[in-house]
Amino acid sequence: MPITAKPAPGAKLLTPTDHTLVMIDFQSQMAFATHSIEAVTLRNNAALVAHAAAGFGASTILTTVAEKSFSGPMFDEIKAAFPGQAMLDRTSMNTWEDAAVIKRVNEIGKSRIVLCGLWTGVCIVGPALSALDQGFEVYVIADACGDVSAEAHDRAMDRMVQAGAQPMTSLQYLLELQRDWARTDTYEMTTGIAKKFGGAYGLGIIYAQSMFGAHEG
Repeated sequence: MPITAKPAPGAKLLTPTDHTLVMIDFQSQMAFATHSIEAVTLRNNAALVAHAAAGFGASTILTTVAEKSFSGPMFDEIKAAFPGQAMLDRTSMNTWEDAAVIKRVNEIGKSRIVLCGLWTGVCIVGPALSALDQGFEVYVIADACGDVSAEAHDRAMDRMVQAGAQPMTSLQYLLELQRDWARTDTYEMTTGIAKKFGGAYGLGIIYAQSMFGAHEG
């Protein structure tokens, strides 16, 4: 029986309204020992994710661990995307074991969870495996996570993927939420985020727009 193609998105693709983004422990103390990714790249990718979520209105939870006593404040780039939003501070390494976080997850009520943060092998593996165990669909933004070594990060990603989590990247997250350049109401926001945080892709947009007045779509 032949399969008929349709001009429609796949069910596994994210939309701005179908998931909760949880950004975990993007704090100075956690970043000091992160060696699987350069600190500048990590901060840039985390900022891209935060501004994408804020711009598209995706439900977002910001959580820290021992903010006042040990780990320090969340990165300014993330806080700037969500001015005034409270940080849910925890004692548990596994975010999914914190009652305040889970209360917020249930209030939002989305069955898809997108995770990123530090460290991959502890602070991301914990909630990923826990959420999967409870029937949630889990996505992990791999290049907005980091660990004490590349080995630690890679094995953590392997473990989550083998359990059913779906890996993605920060730029992929932004572009998946936009997905169609004909969506003119979010075009300038999306390309603006890409120009500021999107690395070489962002530079390419700046060049094309400046030199030729080019416009995607």
